[in-house]
Amino acid sequence: MTIHAPAKVNIFLKITGVRGNYHELRSRFVRIDSLYDTITFVEKASPSDRFELRPSSPLPSNNTLFKAYTLLKERSPSVETFFKEYAVKLDKKIPQGAGLGGGSSDAAAFLHLCNEVCELGLDLPILASLGEKIGADVPFFIYGYPSANVEGIGEIITPFEENVPKLNLFTPAIHCDTAAVYRTFRERFATSIDPDAARSWKETKSEELLKNLDPIEANDLFEAALALYPELKQLRSPMQFFSGSGSTLFSKAT
Repeated sequence: MTIHAPAKVNIFLKITGVRGNYHELRSRFVRIDSLYDTITFVEKASPSDRFELRPSSPLPSNNTLFKAYTLLKERSPSVETFFKEYAVKLDKKIPQGAGLGGGSSDAAAFLHLCNEVCELGLDLPILASLGEKIGADVPFFIYGYPSANVEGIGEIITPFEENVPKLNLFTPAIHCDTAAVYRTFRERFATSIDPDAARSWKETKSEELLKNLDPIEANDLFEAALALYPELKQLRSPMQFFSGSGSTLFSKAT
């Protein structure tokens, strides 16, 4: 009972609006199959009522896996019964605070594996709607597309047909706080928000976008992250792009 939870990068990310405390966006997500966390359900030595998570690195107490478990057990008592007998082993390879969607991917993979082993019979739209309650990136991972245009607050996902380019990823030892990056964007860089930003980019292949876009222009959160974490300026080369709210830098592999 094992499943991989792959990383993602944002080829571009434009903020197109504000919805309460959330930011609406238009972005191209591509899946990175070579980098993934692994989730395994392992039998406990003795049954217990506690949801047991065995992470390979420290996680927040209210982590995405616990959120996913809480949502599923509310739908089906069989989930709570299953995890009296089984623990969740998480082997993390995707860095945290890196803009690679590790926590969201973990939640999506957990939902998929529970759906299978507990025979819940939930279809993809239902799993995605549950994922929305956990985090904005979770629905993308639920659908599992290699490449997709993502809009709204992450709930509008349109698969994009392309050969995903091979990418070189560099993740410095800098943990970017997603909430702080978005807050800095809103306070210092959101002088005007264009609801039509990057609309034409939706039809352009990722390889062409990486060839023609300026990295700062491609990601609205880049300048906010640089303002919060100035050490990133010394670490990046001019043609490296920025994933999500950071800190991962990437470029097309040559």
